[in-house]
Amino acid sequence: MKLNYNDKKFRVAAKIVILAMLFCGMCGEVSAQQVTISNNLLYDAWLTPNLRVGVRLAPHWSAGLTAGYNPWPSDESKSRKWKHLLVSPSVRYWTDSVNVHHFFGVNLIYSHYNVADVKFPFGLYKSVRDERRQGDLGALGVFYGYSWPIARHWNIEALIGAAVGYTKYDRYECGHCGTKIGDDKKWFVMPQAALNIVFNIPGRPKKVTEPISPVEPIEPVIPVTPTEPTLPIEQPQPVKERAIDILQREEPVVAHISEYKAYDRSQVLRRDKRALFVYFPQAKTDIQPDYRGNQQTLDRIIDVTRKMLADEETMLCKIQIVGLASFDGGKNLNERISKTRAEELKKYIQDRLSVSDDQFETSYGGEDWADFRDEVEEEIQNVSGNTAMVSQLKEVIQIIDSEPNEVRREQKIRKLRGGRTYQYIKEHHLDDQRNAGYLRIYFDYTE
Repeated sequence: MKLNYNDKKFRVAAKIVILAMLFCGMCGEVSAQQVTISNNLLYDAWLTPNLRVGVRLAPHWSAGLTAGYNPWPSDESKSRKWKHLLVSPSVRYWTDSVNVHHFFGVNLIYSHYNVADVKFPFGLYKSVRDERRQGDLGALGVFYGYSWPIARHWNIEALIGAAVGYTKYDRYECGHCGTKIGDDKKWFVMPQAALNIVFNIPGRPKKVTEPISPVEPIEPVIPVTPTEPTLPIEQPQPVKERAIDILQREEPVVAHISEYKAYDRSQVLRRDKRALFVYFPQAKTDIQPDYRGNQQTLDRIIDVTRKMLADEETMLCKIQIVGLASFDGGKNLNERISKTRAEELKKYIQDRLSVSDDQFETSYGGEDWADFRDEVEEEIQNVSGNTAMVSQLKEVIQIIDSEPNEVRREQKIRKLRGGRTYQYIKEHHLDDQRNAGYLRIYFDYTE
């Protein structure tokens, strides 16, 4: 028997491959994130043309379809055969972000095959050395892999795994017209391995480049002598304002990458009027849109990010987010809370827009002593006429400045004036320290 275009099973499977690839292509157009096209070099080594199309589904999830077809040898008089059609849809979970570093996956495998006189490595499938088998198989596999980004549009990835499946086939004597000697069906376990070269569409963000040079000034026109007829002077056309210039003017949180600075835990964030802050109730880490006007801030964050992604003249380089906590409660617990708050704001953005992990810088500041001290000092100026209140607040400043141990610092503030000072601080100040700050979204110009 031949595996050819007249084979009914081949025609059905080929239609499935074409429809699935068209579906993957449409998914790629819907998502602003990458589509990947890859080729398994190990499969090529067995003279089998193959292709995989993958699409990003979520920040850590992707799906794809692999297809391979080996029509050789075309000379039917040869006894050795390795003809087959393979189709394998798969789903991957990426621990970092899609198409970067570690991933785990599951896949389904279907193959229609015609194999004879083939010596597989490691002593696998010895029975096909002495007879020809033609049939179908289906399997469920699991695998682990790692992807190395090597250029903006290119990755190398390797994976290894295993699959459990079921096959049903006819058995023939080796040769073109070998006599049928029976049929069989069985369960089997088979290894999986791949070394893929991957092409990414549209690719990762470009590396940061120097900002474009300003518009060259127009040379002044040299006046003509009065005896010569004067010609009308062409007035320079005004330079068209770019979308990013308008966005920067409307949203100060937007900045060019040349202004980027890594977050420093000692810096005071509250006075930075350009940042956008999402607030949390005490000890909470889930985003609550109806708490302290968060919905309006969240809408602005999504709107700014969406406009940045849609601007073809710029590229989004980095979104800087910092999570913070108030000092009440255990220090270690507050560290974890502030970290989770930053991650929750990042997840909120990624659930609504296609922004990869490597376009974020999420930091956490733990207990927000710097902002708290700054706020207390500001209140001292505002209540200068209230001598008793000024005295209490100055005691708080003195404790912050003189006690380096944050645990003992909190204990001393709690004991001030029998706890009355702490109660006032808790009611008027600590809510401001429980936040996740969308500090800056950095861009660069595209070439």
